[in-house]
Amino acid sequence: MPSNRDLPVADPELIAELVAFAGVLADVARTETLRRFRTHLKVESKPGEGENLHAVTGFDPVTEADRAAEHAMRARIAAHYPEHGVEGEEFPPVPAVCPWSWTLDPIDGTRAFISGIPLWGVLIALSFHGRPIIGIIDQPYLDERYIGFPGGALARIRGQTDHLHIRDCERMDHAILATSDPFLFKGAEDSAFSRLREKCRLTRFGTDCYSYALVASGHIDLVAESGLKPWDVRALIPVVEGAGGIITNWRGMPAQDGGQVLAAGDPRMHAEALVHLRRAATKE
Repeated sequence: MPSNRDLPVADPELIAELVAFAGVLADVARTETLRRFRTHLKVESKPGEGENLHAVTGFDPVTEADRAAEHAMRARIAAHYPEHGVEGEEFPPVPAVCPWSWTLDPIDGTRAFISGIPLWGVLIALSFHGRPIIGIIDQPYLDERYIGFPGGALARIRGQTDHLHIRDCERMDHAILATSDPFLFKGAEDSAFSRLREKCRLTRFGTDCYSYALVASGHIDLVAESGLKPWDVRALIPVVEGAGGIITNWRGMPAQDGGQVLAAGDPRMHAEALVHLRRAATKE
């Protein structure tokens, strides 16, 4: 595989090959998740006190669907690109022996999944030297797939493919803001998010990764979240950026390692939102 750090952007055939393979991974994850969605699955709560625990209930769910989807994707990677690294939510990491590494979240929004709400998604990212290059946000039940790659982003929705573009939003009081959970923020974070919410026209909750797809497709203007893991965010970055948006942490720095994340369509909204969030930003 290539070792030049800039080569992936300049090699369209390689990018096309890897985007196609990422689509194969999304397809096998669809098979595992769809046949279990809205069924009576056994739900377990992961032990521990990590950032994924619900702030009120301490509940961090996982199901057979999560594990089966990630296992199926890992098996395909091992068969086709055994030199690539793999990091996922449900199983231990596989070290890379080349510059490429996959990051997998088999079901982002497991709480939505077990509630029968179709706003969960499968997240697939491919990074080169640690930088997310290709990302997929896939919502199997709605048959919506959002794909980001160097220089662009596409949506494949119920058989139709279109380019993704963010929308312009010059004024904060015209902006639509989203986050996964109103109880996601604590202390200074909660105060900072409240200030941001008060400035926006509308705020929606419970959208998980789907909200980032809506930023990329020009329906939502801002997403602010905290406590994200690498597998929660890496796939989102190529999709949002490929559509012309921006995604960083609350200090305006790269967000691929998770933590506090801010995504925006219009860069002006991103800059203004940072003013409200930066005082609660942590050094990550």
